[in-house]
Amino acid sequence: MAEIATEESLQRLKTLYPYGEITSSLDVVQNPWYIVIIVTLTAGNRPEAIPLVFKYVLGDLERAQNEFKVPKDEAQGEKLRLARRFRDAIFKCGILAGYSKAINSLISLLEVTPDELRDTTRQRDTSSSLPVLETRGQEFFRALYGETAGGVQDLLDKIYPDMGWFSNTIAYGSVYGHLDILNQLETSYVQVGALIAADTPRQINWHLENARRGGASLEQTQAVRQIAIEVCQSVGIKWRDGVPEVKG
Repeated sequence: MAEIATEESLQRLKTLYPYGEITSSLDVVQNPWYIVIIVTLTAGNRPEAIPLVFKYVLGDLERAQNEFKVPKDEAQGEKLRLARRFRDAIFKCGILAGYSKAINSLISLLEVTPDELRDTTRQRDTSSSLPVLETRGQEFFRALYGETAGGVQDLLDKIYPDMGWFSNTIAYGSVYGHLDILNQLETSYVQVGALIAADTPRQINWHLENARRGGASLEQTQAVRQIAIEVCQSVGIKWRDGVPEVKG
């Protein structure tokens, strides 16, 4: 655990993801490298490391805000955005990692989150009916899976119709399909990190391809895979048959 929690190791993992030049403090928030780390730690059942990552990225953000002379109100908004991205990534990965693990990571995050960066209201619209969520989920599912959506959905319906319904309505309609905090590509990164920690190569392949379909370059997708692998290795996760490579 110590290897992944140090400033040196986090700095190295950050450099793996090709993001480009930091031209504003908001770039620190939007660079998704840390999303991969926290979902992999969550799926790997290492919630105690989440605060260390949060403090590291928050420190990066505060230094950038000072450098770019960001006004106080704007700076506070960026910090809140960062905290929400941490929370939503952990919440979204609970579908794959298990919500007992997500809850423990969220508790660890809460313990180091200042009061002004906490949320007291739901971020999702919980007034939507199940049919509305199902339609929304189907649309998002097709956006992620592209031409493979039909085959994957048929498989989910075939193995257990309730699985197909749950995937459309709850997973993709409500949990993954909320894109106000994490966008489609970042949601794919959540899925990739959690699945690599779970050692499920069929689904890893699906979501590596979904990341490419969602706009990630080959280099970015390879970086996400590598970050997740190194985090997994640091917490003792092993794979039965290795981790699938990114298809070119």
